[in-house]
Amino acid sequence: MLAQSLLAEFEDQVPVTRRFLERLPDNKLTWKPHSRSMTAGQLAYHLAFVPGGVVRGAQKDQIPPPEFQFPQPASVQEVLDAFDQSVATVREVLPGFDDAAMNATWRIVAGDQEIAAMPRVAFLRNIMLNHWYQHRGQFCVYLRLLDVPVPSSWGPSADERSALQQEPQPA
Repeated sequence: MLAQSLLAEFEDQVPVTRRFLERLPDNKLTWKPHSRSMTAGQLAYHLAFVPGGVVRGAQKDQIPPPEFQFPQPASVQEVLDAFDQSVATVREVLPGFDDAAMNATWRIVAGDQEIAAMPRVAFLRNIMLNHWYQHRGQFCVYLRLLDVPVPSSWGPSADERSALQQEPQPA
């Protein structure tokens, strides 16, 4: 099943993303690397919100163009709570899509103008997952610039071995 495949990938990435979010210091929530950038807190909150927000949008056959809002969280705990809610939403909603629903055309429509049309599975793959990964990579750079140890993800970071690497064995 298509939804189960996406859900399995999502579940693999949930603990990885949580490790990234947990590393943000509370005293750096309003820091940003450039005047046109989101603050670290806004980016973390967006990273936390994306999966649940996207899967909710996928429940409809069409939506208007999204109005992007980037709230400024007051604490890392607020980000983690938003993340937990987002994860719960994905776990609740995604399994409800059968293959017919996943292959059905999903649209963004502004009035009479179609902005985008694609199979629902493509929307979920591109925005719920790929967009999420892109922002996690962006957040990784924020952590590095803040001199916060960067967690491993698919492979090691300069600060952490990946799960695939074994510790050296004593001779």
